[in-house]
Amino acid sequence: MKKKIAILGSTGSVGKQTLEIIKKNKKNFEIFLLSTNINLKEISRQIKLFKPKNLIITDENKFHLFKRKYKKIKVFNNYDNFKKIFPKKIDYVMSAISGFDGLQPTIEIIKHTKSIAIANKESIICGWNLINRELKKNKTNFIPVDSEHFSIWSLTNKKYGNIDEIYLTASGGPFLNKKRQHLKKIKPVHAIKHPRWNMGKKISIDSATMVNKVFEIIEANKIFNVSFNKIKVFSHPESYVHAIVKFKNGLTKILIHDTNMKIPIFNSLYNENEKIKSDKLSLKKINNLNLKPINKKQFPTLNLIKYFSSKNNSLLETVLVSANDELVDLFLKNKIKYLDITKNLLNVLKLKEFKRLRLEKPINLAQIIRLNKYVRLKTKSLCVRSSDNV
Repeated sequence: MKKKIAILGSTGSVGKQTLEIIKKNKKNFEIFLLSTNINLKEISRQIKLFKPKNLIITDENKFHLFKRKYKKIKVFNNYDNFKKIFPKKIDYVMSAISGFDGLQPTIEIIKHTKSIAIANKESIICGWNLINRELKKNKTNFIPVDSEHFSIWSLTNKKYGNIDEIYLTASGGPFLNKKRQHLKKIKPVHAIKHPRWNMGKKISIDSATMVNKVFEIIEANKIFNVSFNKIKVFSHPESYVHAIVKFKNGLTKILIHDTNMKIPIFNSLYNENEKIKSDKLSLKKINNLNLKPINKKQFPTLNLIKYFSSKNNSLLETVLVSANDELVDLFLKNKIKYLDITKNLLNVLKLKEFKRLRLEKPINLAQIIRLNKYVRLKTKSLCVRSSDNV
């Protein structure tokens, strides 16, 4: 029997790589749903190749165009239509919508699938208590697809109570060996050139500032129930080691794989008996792992973790994600300087109205969405005011 698959954000990097894996063994899969916002060229190619039963096109104009064009496919305009799309649970969902837009569909699709692979950091960071509640309620299997968290998930075999310490690795992005004073004139074109990974602009900037590691520490804390002081970060330019886990029984396990997101995606789709093409084990890389502690003076963003509680999911995480989203957007539009991202992120988190949210747990999705919009507006206004005073 074919495995029924839905991919939220099928035209993004993770979505496309998921379909590339499926393409090599199409007879085993049925593409039940694909979704995009405005990437018509790519989704048209995917429709031709995979013949999905359902489409979600969130851009209003593009939706009407597709509804007229594809008469044999059910085309919907938003994620409120899951009840119509899924008469019963499907086998697998890849949640790969980038940014904050992925939160609502991720939470709402859980009840419609037996297994969900989540590649969207924002969903886990902002709404983990809501996601976890839905996972338990609907008995849905969860697989983290971020390479670091997938590695931890694999090493622990879901026995998180045995973890003593977690070590995450960071490539360091394009500025690992640059002194901070040399980053004053960095432009977006420089910051998006990641030396190891082929990623979108937003996540490339997050890698350069190292805010992505703050995100990953928070993710690891929530998913694996490990306190912040038990999660360490090493720089590792080769990106060969993806995670190290030290267990309470004295054993330490390390997971390595090619710098290729297809490996965690593949393993979230298939069982361990299937085979993917990958490079041979590199003794040269193993003998030169080059793991080092992160210099926090060079990457002060890592100090932001002290503002968060490792004991609970709070609304302050939404403040972090929302402010960072706005700041990266402003930087990409050349409205602020590169070093202003970290500086303004700290300023936002220190505001009294947000600091009090550290111990306030998200109640529902609507509350998180409202806060996201407010924080983005507040962050933008602070940046405008700051530039006016220069």
